[in-house]
Amino acid sequence: MAITERRLAARDLAGCIALSRSAHWNQNEADWRLMLEIGRGWGLFLADGTAVASTVVLPYGNRFAWISMVLVLPEHRRRGHASRLLRAAMSDLRANGLAAVLDATPAGYEVYVKEGFRESWKFARLQLGAAPRGTAQESGGVRPMAASDWPALLALDAPAFGASRERLLRALAARLPQAALVIERAGRLAGFLLGRDGLEASQLGPLVAADEDAARALLAAALPRVAPPLYLDVAEHAVELRRWLEARGFAFQRPFTRMVHGADRAPGDERRQFAVAGPELG
Repeated sequence: MAITERRLAARDLAGCIALSRSAHWNQNEADWRLMLEIGRGWGLFLADGTAVASTVVLPYGNRFAWISMVLVLPEHRRRGHASRLLRAAMSDLRANGLAAVLDATPAGYEVYVKEGFRESWKFARLQLGAAPRGTAQESGGVRPMAASDWPALLALDAPAFGASRERLLRALAARLPQAALVIERAGRLAGFLLGRDGLEASQLGPLVAADEDAARALLAAALPRVAPPLYLDVAEHAVELRRWLEARGFAFQRPFTRMVHGADRAPGDERRQFAVAGPELG
């Protein structure tokens, strides 16, 4: 069966969404459009145009790029397709002098270890299927994001994430505006939350904050504003925040491991990252 490798383009969106559906992943058309606009991707295609595998890279600044959407249709797995496209992505990053970062599922972890990736830190996907239990008192410092917040928000995010991701954050702020919240303390921005719609659930994140109290206050304000089902990818260090979420009905779905190739450790300060944007976005 002849298979052709080529760069992904907008005309491939239907096939890309089919790949997400086949793996029960959450990316919808808006996600795929965004990733192909800010990054570049490769796919493997049958003669009839069916997309059987994909990989995307999202460059952030001039130091690193995210590798995401390593997907293969179930009936075409265990044929080396994922490794083939991963190596194509890695070759592209080496040519551009960029380290590679990714968030691995348990199924992909060993593949990435064999390719030379090293573990950095972990997070867990929590899901909420019904209205959250109990009530939470909102902090007076939480409010909807305003256009004037962008300079302070970007200044808070860049050291936490490890690079500017302004284009991504601005896109997310427009996707789920009711979840676009900030918290102020003593007249200064102490955290922010964004979100987006998805194929299976809305996703809250990224959540960047000065401390766990600020992170919890942002989520307390967001939960009544965003209807379930919800996904939230919570960093492993946020132990009390996870307990707080589980007390409100969130349940563990799956673990992820942040891994890096070409650097000693994943960029940024994970202690300020309480929830990631999603394994496909960073």
